[in-house]
Parts: sequence; C-alpha cells; structure tokens
Amino acid sequence: MAPALRCPLCRQSFFSGRGHVYSRKHQRELRAALERLLPQVEAARKAIRTTQVERYSPEHEQCCWCLCCGCKVQKHLSHGNMTVLHGGLLEHLACPDHRKATRKFWWENKADALLKEKFLVSQEEYTRFKKSMVKALDSYEEKEDEMIKKMAAQIREVERSRLEVVQSVLEPQAAPDPEEGCSTSCIWKGTNRIASSSQQLTMDPLGAPELNWMEATQSLTFIGHQDTPGVGNVHSGATPPWLLQDDEDCNSSTFQIGPSYEEFLKEKEKQKLRKLPPDRVGANFDHCSSTGAGWLPSFGRVWNNGRRWQSRHQFKAETKQ
Repeated sequence: MAPALRCPLCRQSFFSGRGHVYSRKHQRELRAALERLLPQVEAARKAIRTTQVERYSPEHEQCCWCLCCGCKVQKHLSHGNMTVLHGGLLEHLACPDHRKATRKFWWENKADALLKEKFLVSQEEYTRFKKSMVKALDSYEEKEDEMIKKMAAQIREVERSRLEVVQSVLEPQAAPDPEEGCSTSCIWKGTNRIASSSQQLTMDPLGAPELNWMEATQSLTFIGHQDTPGVGNVHSGATPPWLLQDDEDCNSSTFQIGPSYEEFLKEKEKQKLRKLPPDRVGANFDHCSSTGAGWLPSFGRVWNNGRRWQSRHQFKAETKQ
C-alpha cells in the first residue's frame, strides 16, 4: 500500500496519487491562495515605474508569504532611516530560486499557466526598478536637505527675534523732541530714571545680568519693608521652611494623618465581604458571642480514626483533664 501524501493547500492526507490535484477542492483552494497573493504582487509591480521612498517606521517590517517558495519574504527594503516600498518583494520575485520554485509549483499543482507570468519579475524589469530606485533616493535626500535647511532658517529667525527683544529692553530710549509739551518732558524724565536704573546692572561670573537693588531703589518708589517682626524670610537670610525641623507635635505618637494600618486591613476585609452573596451560610453569624465547652453538635468534631460520634466523648475527656 502506498504511503499517504499530505497536501499543503487543502491540509489533508490522500492516497489517490496524482489524482488529488485535479479535484475540485484542490483547485478551489489553489485559486483562493493565488488570489490572496496576487494583490501584493501587483502592488509591487506598480513600484517598478514609480518607486516610493519613505522615512523608516516599524510598520515597514511587514512580511508576506510566498506560496511558490513556501517561505516568508520581507515586503519592503529598509536601510538606515529610509525605506523603499515593495523593494524586498520585487527582489525576491526576480531571483532565480523563485523562478525555479514557481515552475515546480505550477507543475505539481496544475495551476493556470496564464497566471504564472504575473508572479515572476524579469531581469529587465528589475533593472528598471533599480534605476527608478536610485532616482527616488536622490530626490528623497534632496527633500530631506531642504527640510533641514528650512528648519535651520526658522531656528535662526526665532533666535534673531529673541535677541532683538532683549536688546530693545536693555538699550536706553531715544532722546525726545524738545518742541513737544510738558507732558512729554515729564514722561522723558521718568524714562530717564528707568534707563539709569537699568544701567546699574552688573554681570555675574556666568554672564547673566544682575540688578543692584540697593542703588535702583533710589529712583524707584519705596513702599517700605514687608518683613514680619520676629520672623525672617529667604531674602533676609533666614532658613527656608522646607529645611526647618518638624515640630514636636508632628513627631509625637498622637499626631496621625489618615487611618491606621489596622483600620486599613479591617476596611479591606469589609470590601472583600461585600463582594460575597448576602444570603450565604454564616453571613449573619455573631462573632462576638461567647461559646462554652459544650458548643459542639451531637455528631462531634473532626476525627481521624474510629467512629465520628466517639470524637465528642474524646473532646469532653480532654477538656476535663
């Protein structure tokens, strides 16, 4: 008797030799498998004329199943931070091993001969794809360079505007027109005071401006000291509140925030009991009631040997001792 054969498309064993590949079920499964692979191959063929290059992302690590070779094939071709769409599948369809496996697959499964060329890529087509890929990579790099230049120009523009704002604040105001009225001269006197106070800025070792408040207050309005008598603050050299020692009340055992650990465990047990059915056996049992030595029922307690009713007498004997 001939050994059983296994069909990978129908996923069943058969003993009829070569007659199985002509059956309706096998041909139906074969057409369905080719129809699932055909859209991916057609999408890859369109990439021969117009190659698309995108920035790399984890989604480009997709694989497709080659029905002819019986293996997984990388769908896209990635290198660094760039990905050529459908490049991996086109490279596989153009290799000699795939062409040989396709011929064997078509011969063994008796597939439609008109569909075989759709699953193959000639060397001329693959050469055309490589030329298109080189052009697409060059254009992609040019776009990336232009984008980087635009971003750099935007950063320089923002930095320039920021420096202009800082210089406009630190530089003194222009002299007013002497023909203007008294109100303008009064405003100019006020601006001169502010300008004179701004000129009293000193530079620290790191280059940051630091205002000399002792001299600046001579031209500014003084509203008096706001310090509380007997209590210092950070500006007067006192210790910050977050570095002060805790009060004795906070360290004492009577000072407590929130429930204790025992209360937390009791509340946790109550939450577990609320999830149980309310009509269960023993739900209303009074755990605070006192029980005597004769609390056992007539049938006794748990026993290991002998009869069960004898355990009650054994318990009474132990309690007397």
